[in-house]
Amino acid sequence: MKFGISCFTTHLGAKPTELAVEIERLGFDSFFVSEHSHIPLDTDFPLGDEVPMAYRSMFDPFVTLAAAAAVTTRIKLGTAIVIVPQHDPINCAKTISSVDQISNGRFIFGIGAGWNPPEMVNHGTAFEDRFRMTKERIEAMKEFWTQEEAEYNGKLVKISRSWQWPKPVQQPHPPILVAGSGPNIIKRAVDLGDGWMPVFAMEWHESLRNKQTPLDDLPEMAAELRRRAEEAGKPRPTITAMGLPPTPEYIDLLEEHGVERLMLGLPPEDGQLAFDTLGSHAEAVSAYMT
Repeated sequence: MKFGISCFTTHLGAKPTELAVEIERLGFDSFFVSEHSHIPLDTDFPLGDEVPMAYRSMFDPFVTLAAAAAVTTRIKLGTAIVIVPQHDPINCAKTISSVDQISNGRFIFGIGAGWNPPEMVNHGTAFEDRFRMTKERIEAMKEFWTQEEAEYNGKLVKISRSWQWPKPVQQPHPPILVAGSGPNIIKRAVDLGDGWMPVFAMEWHESLRNKQTPLDDLPEMAAELRRRAEEAGKPRPTITAMGLPPTPEYIDLLEEHGVERLMLGLPPEDGQLAFDTLGSHAEAVSAYMT
């Protein structure tokens, strides 16, 4: 199994370039960063009474990963996640191709449809349209990445015949990992992406429904993911897991069901604690990385 690091990179915590260098030195597979462009004051935060400062302070993920690419040579550089309905597909396709070129083909595109209605509305997308908008924008970006003359005509996204270079280094495009939970997530991951990126709940409570995935559901959902991909004639999808600690109990369970990567988190607002936690993670998984 591969092990990566995921972090809300902010101006309050460790510098992402320094983190990236240490993540690579310690032998991790990847460095993933998150995104919120802004947080409206009328946000109803689903995980607590107050929106944490880290959610209000994230660096732009693409700028962060371009900087990380400049100081590393091996680790994959990914998003966990980009909120696709908040991005113009023309600009987003160009940005991703640019980061993939700068990193020499190391970018991984983790995506989601978003959870915050007022944030979405401020970007000009109706919350109820977010899944269709995600689908159409991803399909349009694939056209830019794979065609010399791109064109897309959807219900919400329309792009006339256009040129756009550079193309990504990775062909046909960087891997797309679809994050999310709920009854339609497996179908969505197969239709849009190359893999699934779930956040697993170690202890289940109904308040987590449609936000996280019960760990007990992993065997059935992993089997469904692979079955749907096979029926669609697509390559075997990957699974990148989040939300679990690096203990043998969980690592062995994930490996048993074919999970390729476990993402481990870092505290976002204390630089020294982030590096200390990174060292602890490296020690915890050292036996699995040798």
